[in-house]
Amino acid sequence: MSGTPTPSPRAWWARRPPAAGAAVMATGIVSIGLRLTGYEVLSRILLVVAGVLWIALAADFAARLLRDRPGWLRDAGTPAALTAVAATGVLGTRLSLLGWQHLAEALLALAALLWPVLIVQAAAQWRADMPGSVFLGCVATEGLAVLGATLAAAEGSAWLAHAAMVMFWLGLVLYAFALTRFDYRQVWRGPGDHWMAGGGLAISALAGSQLVLADSPSLYLWNSDGQGVLRDTTTAVLTLALAWYAVLLVAELVRPRPRYDVRRWATVFPMGMTAAAMLPAGSALDVSWLRGWPSEVLVWVSVAAWLAVGAGAVLSARRTPSPDGTR
Repeated sequence: MSGTPTPSPRAWWARRPPAAGAAVMATGIVSIGLRLTGYEVLSRILLVVAGVLWIALAADFAARLLRDRPGWLRDAGTPAALTAVAATGVLGTRLSLLGWQHLAEALLALAALLWPVLIVQAAAQWRADMPGSVFLGCVATEGLAVLGATLAAAEGSAWLAHAAMVMFWLGLVLYAFALTRFDYRQVWRGPGDHWMAGGGLAISALAGSQLVLADSPSLYLWNSDGQGVLRDTTTAVLTLALAWYAVLLVAELVRPRPRYDVRRWATVFPMGMTAAAMLPAGSALDVSWLRGWPSEVLVWVSVAAWLAVGAGAVLSARRTPSPDGTR
């Protein structure tokens, strides 16, 4: 029977780069944004998608470690491998918001174990004129801070809040370092991961907001000076994140890059993260307009971006050659 051969899913999966973990990050954070704006059903649908993707990538991660250690080490040595930590942190945060604290704790422990291994490997590759993936050191670190602060608030755990605070400040240091290594020409020609320049600040703002909200009269965490510094820093970081969003969006409009690239998931993530950061920041910083229509608009922009990149991923998978070289 004649016809175009069906592309092999195994062939497509074999070509999956480490940056594919950003698909879980993007899906998870859009789920969180939808949940925070009251669209619980849609949020849970995306949570299921994120969970399935995470399980598939985690299984592949473990299988390659056992069967292809040289290949695993090669991929683990790239900054994009840190999407494994960030994706685990984002998924854990969404599960914590759902009330599944024990599972969120398990994911926090797993991410904390992966973080030092992968960040040391990635740091060895940092150099001048790096793409947007250089900011993943900050994103992965702040992902731990967000999940830690979320669990601290849910469980009333002071030590977890203080550990999250350490990761929050470390993430900002890593962001500043990455900024000195970033190739700013990527803003105009990057394939998608250049948006992480804003995503690193957005997730830092979310971490700062969650740390402010974790405090309560029954759980004394920060004195007035410490909380003031934390609030001021979070305000500054969120302002810079919104500025990056505007700059990156204008650059995309002036110089469109419509072709699909797996690194486009790293565009969706900062879009969703900026929207998700505005909502708790509005409560933490007592800025009411952050909880209004601007955050909801940005949530739906991230949903549209998620759908567009998802469609591109499906079409890309259909075009992937089969093992015999046919399409």
